Amino acid sequence: MPETKSKLQKYYIQFLEYLEVERNRSRLTLRNYDHYLKRFVEFCAKQGVTDPSDVDLELVRSFRLHLNRLLQKEKNLKIITQNYHLIALRSFLKYLAKRDVKSLAAEKIELPKTPARTVEFLDIEDVERLIKATDDEESKLTRLRDRAILETLFSTGLRISELVALKRDNLNLKRGEFAVRGKGDKMRLVFLSHRAIETINQYLKERQDNSKALFIRHDAKESVEKQLESMSEQMSGLTARSIQRVIKKYAKLAGIMKKITPHTLRHSFATDLLTNGADLRSVQELLGHSSISTTQIYTHLTNKRLRDVYENFHRTGK
Repeated sequence: MPETKSKLQKYYIQFLEYLEVERNRSRLTLRNYDHYLKRFVEFCAKQGVTDPSDVDLELVRSFRLHLNRLLQKEKNLKIITQNYHLIALRSFLKYLAKRDVKSLAAEKIELPKTPARTVEFLDIEDVERLIKATDDEESKLTRLRDRAILETLFSTGLRISELVALKRDNLNLKRGEFAVRGKGDKMRLVFLSHRAIETINQYLKERQDNSKALFIRHDAKESVEKQLESMSEQMSGLTARSIQRVIKKYAKLAGIMKKITPHTLRHSFATDLLTNGADLRSVQELLGHSSISTTQIYTHLTNKRLRDVYENFHRTGK
């Protein structure tokens, strides 16, 4: 016999459906909200709370204490992750209020302060070393592909999810630009450097397949069946994990000791723009940030005015 769902569980499921259908949230967002809210609903059930009207500040305080104790057990459950649970809960409570379902007011839940984000980025010399490291790849096709991946990431600041979703016909290589669908289903225009255009053209010129994906797997040792599969239009592109491995490989070859991910190149793109005088609003648009506050994490790394003050007024600065 199927388990009877409580009122709270039913509303939580309806909320996820609302995010999917009416708010058109991405699968990743839905998965995250599901994970965070399931934890809350299961915690409520253990406390004997099954109705939204019984959710109060004391229950939320107990849930926060529960999360904090999980933090002690699972070191990966950081303060910011605790915040994500509370952000999801506040969104859920706002949804209930919109539906006129009696429950705790979302505004009563305050988020704890989190430590300032640290941003890892590469200076232009390290970026050049990373790209040059592709010369060590023996397979010409893989070498061209990997160089094109690195050039594209640094010249556009794409998120990894946006890069792996690219199709050949998405790009206008003559104009050096293309539209990309980012977070929140928002479209934005991104631009390719001359070097990125050149490397992508070289890579595509060597391709013998019919796949629509911009970046695909190449393996000289693969079976005949796999080679035939690579001729197919349906062959999917590289995964995010594959791109991460590509970057890790060349970082090691380039002798770059810091941990580098695809997002490091996105940070490097933003930092390079701001260091060279780009305004914050333009960088916000190029990155596809919905809020300027997200872009502001880069400003303390690129504050040219402070360097000028230091060099002009500090006695040993000259």
